[in-house]
Amino acid sequence: MAEFLSQIRNFEFRSAIDIIVVAVVFYQFYMLIKRTRAVQLVKGVMVLVAVSLLARFFHLTTISWILDKLLQMFVIAIPVVFQPELRKVLEQLGRGRFFTRHPSTPGLDTQEQVVEELVRCTQVLSKTRIGALIVLERKTGIQDFVETGIKIDGMLSSEFLVNIFIPNTPLHDGAVIVRQDRVAAAGCFLPLSENPNIQKELGTRHRAALGLTEITDALAIVVSEETGAISVGIDGTLTRFMDEKMMRELLMSELEIKSLSSSVIPFWRW
Repeated sequence: MAEFLSQIRNFEFRSAIDIIVVAVVFYQFYMLIKRTRAVQLVKGVMVLVAVSLLARFFHLTTISWILDKLLQMFVIAIPVVFQPELRKVLEQLGRGRFFTRHPSTPGLDTQEQVVEELVRCTQVLSKTRIGALIVLERKTGIQDFVETGIKIDGMLSSEFLVNIFIPNTPLHDGAVIVRQDRVAAAGCFLPLSENPNIQKELGTRHRAALGLTEITDALAIVVSEETGAISVGIDGTLTRFMDEKMMRELLMSELEIKSLSSSVIPFWRW
């Protein structure tokens, strides 16, 4: 009897170890893809799995068959889609840094402070006709583009942003990416829009702003070097010639929509 109880305890101990290791591995993998577009694909697969289980429960034969085929296809497609993330995991394992503590995300004091700093910055850049491209990360992670530039992780301020875009400084070319109340990186490369209907007078900064906002929900602010005009790109569209009041109202509207909807959006949009 004592030997039997000992075996049960050993089995429970091994099971606990097994569960803990798997949980830690999944957690570390999630932290690696947390701020990339890949996390949206993971949530999409989770939705398909949930719908498939519901279809089986209610005996919806046709829907179950279609979803089963889709999930079988994903088994082949996932390694291709997640190739950058899988490569990053292997690199972290090779460096012995996979099981590391991830820094906590700094919080915002107020959304109004972030908006005011951005408005002040763009007004200074516009008056002095210094070209700039500032990207605000929102729900869709853009860590892939953060890694193309120089990581900063500095507190957001108008003076800091203006200083980055001063001509002939090391970081003035490329985009600055803002994550919450911090400057995540500068000198970042963004994808250019291939929309043939873009106006010819728009330069590389405007095309980069449109290119990023076409594939993510990020918000891009562009200051023209030639005219000083301020433009804002959202969802693949560009609103040009923004004055200080329009700029403030638009940014406040976008941030308020984000905060209000966070309590009602479905879980696959988290």
